[in-house]
Amino acid sequence: MNFIIEIEKEDDGRWICEIPEIPGAMAYGRTRNEAISKTQSLALRILADRIEHGENVPGIETFFSVAA
Repeated sequence: MNFIIEIEKEDDGRWICEIPEIPGAMAYGRTRNEAISKTQSLALRILADRIEHGENVPGIETFFSVAA
């Protein structure tokens, strides 16, 4: 599972990042790295919330295997 982070610098100097495949995974930062970090953290929270609520998270099975 790979996600692309789209990065853009706003006219006011802030950076904004978004992961289009994960609705709601968008964050601002004062620096490029801060915006990336915040977006990655938010994306993980969103995916964890989906798993906890039994929603389908495509590709997550590549990270986990259940022993019999």
